[in-house]
Amino acid sequence: MPGGVMIRSLGLVVLAAAVAAPFNAQAAAPPPKSVAPAPSPSPAASVPSDVVATIDGEPFTARQLEDMAGARLFQLRTQQYQAQRQILDDEIARRLLEREAAARKLTAADLLKQEVESKVAPVTEAEQKAFYEQNKARMGTMSEADALKRIEAHLREQRVGERQAEFLSGLRAKADVRVMLEPPRVAVPVGDNPSRGPLDAPVTIVEFSDFQCPFCSRATATLKKLDESFPGKIRIVYRDFPLVQIHPNAARAAEAAACANDQGKFWAMHDVLFEHQDKLGEADLKQSAVALGLDAAAFDQCLESGRHSAQWQKDTAEGQRYGVSSTPAFFINGRLVVGAQPYESFARLVEEELARVGQGAPTKPATTSIR
Repeated sequence: MPGGVMIRSLGLVVLAAAVAAPFNAQAAAPPPKSVAPAPSPSPAASVPSDVVATIDGEPFTARQLEDMAGARLFQLRTQQYQAQRQILDDEIARRLLEREAAARKLTAADLLKQEVESKVAPVTEAEQKAFYEQNKARMGTMSEADALKRIEAHLREQRVGERQAEFLSGLRAKADVRVMLEPPRVAVPVGDNPSRGPLDAPVTIVEFSDFQCPFCSRATATLKKLDESFPGKIRIVYRDFPLVQIHPNAARAAEAAACANDQGKFWAMHDVLFEHQDKLGEADLKQSAVALGLDAAAFDQCLESGRHSAQWQKDTAEGQRYGVSSTPAFFINGRLVVGAQPYESFARLVEEELARVGQGAPTKPATTSIR
């Protein structure tokens, strides 16, 4: 890396949700100049420019290809954007760091030692043991002494990373940094799905989730924190994506939430289901309805009828069409985020969207339409 300083990657989001180890592990080219007469057009040259193939003379257009491959192409474009954005953000951070170091008459490495490493609190023995107790089952045959050493190194590295991100964020905030790289977006319909927040909020987050998914449960706290941090600025829309192959109770839980929605208690039931993922059996769902003060008879009849099963099936089919294959998945003003990412990643995206709108860009961004 230029400058000889290693900057921890500040990549915004990742496309795949992963279970962490205990301590982690074009512009067109100008036309050629020529005065020679143009050759006679070949059969291929006479085909309209939007035709990408012909089958016995029948054209197959680029639009047809786009419609058929829309979800896959959107995922690939998102991956490309994320790679470009990570490289861009890291380079911005490197340049700001070098500039700050020069202003202080220090090397970049010495500046990081001064502002990052020296300001990180040591990991206490109590913190090491607390982490060990919480993750003991995942330590395998590792001795406690070896585990504690690895835990100390992991927690130390984590703190250094957090402090470095904080310091670099401060440098960026003081500078006039403008990013023109546009992310791919897809228009995800909201319909009459449960939502909270102003209908005209500048940022809409469409969430595809599964009530039996532990990562989805973790993400609920992040979304609530976003609500608190950006009051009146966010609308959150919930859509079902139960992974029925691995979560046998998820679909029924989705139906229970829909039945609660019939009585105006979707979000209350939503919270209960995620807080008690070990209680998603039929009897548990009915008991939760009683605890929430719902009309028990109406709820039971609704759940037993299965009348809301078509809703989660529709949500799942549409989610797959937009490229969703795991949970949780979010579309923030059409920008795909997969997995229970840290709050900071979501907050940064929200801030970017608010800034984009504030700079005069349209509230409804240009999007890809996936059919």
